Amino acid sequence: MSLTQERGEDAALPDAQRDHPLWRHAPEGLRPYVQLARLDRPVGWWLLLLPCWESSALASAAQHQAPNLWHLTLFFIGAVVMRGAGSTYNDYVDREIDAKVERTRNRPLASGRVSPRAAWWFIVAQCLVGLFVLLSFNGYTIALGFLSPLIVLVYPFAKRFTSWPQAILGFAFAYGAMLGWTAIAGSLAAPALLLYASCILWTIGFDTIYALQDVRDDAIAGVRSTARLFGAQVKRAVGGLYAGSVLCAALAAYGIGGGLFSWLGVAAYAAHLAWQVSLTREDATPGTALMLFRSNRDAGLLLFGGFFLQSLTSLF
Repeated sequence: MSLTQERGEDAALPDAQRDHPLWRHAPEGLRPYVQLARLDRPVGWWLLLLPCWESSALASAAQHQAPNLWHLTLFFIGAVVMRGAGSTYNDYVDREIDAKVERTRNRPLASGRVSPRAAWWFIVAQCLVGLFVLLSFNGYTIALGFLSPLIVLVYPFAKRFTSWPQAILGFAFAYGAMLGWTAIAGSLAAPALLLYASCILWTIGFDTIYALQDVRDDAIAGVRSTARLFGAQVKRAVGGLYAGSVLCAALAAYGIGGGLFSWLGVAAYAAHLAWQVSLTREDATPGTALMLFRSNRDAGLLLFGGFFLQSLTSLF
């Protein structure tokens, strides 16, 4: 192994998609920024995007409108860049902790391949794109959107003072469950808040599974997590979180009058989460934990698909 590979300068990170085109074809000088923005780990922006899409489709179904494809496109762009900005900020704050954890020690800031100053400029550039996206929506959505960074700023510090950093992440990642609704409806309503609750519980559950990869190193580094908190009861805890998520999603569907496709989406979402719980355990291998975490893109797409198809019925 070469020296550069040992230092992680030209190597994919452990939880990245090593065959991702953006990683394979990026010039060597840009690869650290691909890693900072997590572009080689697309599941993260999917998990930020899906609450937005679910909420937008839910609102369209509630108002008997066809899906707003322009909004869905804007949310896609916003999710990619804001997930990148948030991840870069998280790596900036955690660069010293990351250097102590096997899975994260080769991240660009922890390994010194990107300077803190360069990381801040990268954050600003991504946030400007996100601001352009946000300003494309109505005033209510813009005002609501400006509150979300307050949660993001707190998240990297949460693991230092609480065993529930996954809950802080849940409030941040699920925030789009309100934005998608308000972009269509112009105000908040109970179904949007129920979907927000559903996505918060879902996020806590899947990030607990993700954190199972780092339980040993986190204990050494003094990093707290729900994976460490739940311990041997992690299957039961994740099962409870997922059950609550399904219940809230079902109540959101009921709140818009249901519909065949809405219920099919909720049922498929519930079945997928049940499968995840069946494979979740305290001693899950890092490979299993990562596979289950990544599968949540499909879980979210199933729920979105139900609401999307339900809104399409307004065309007939």
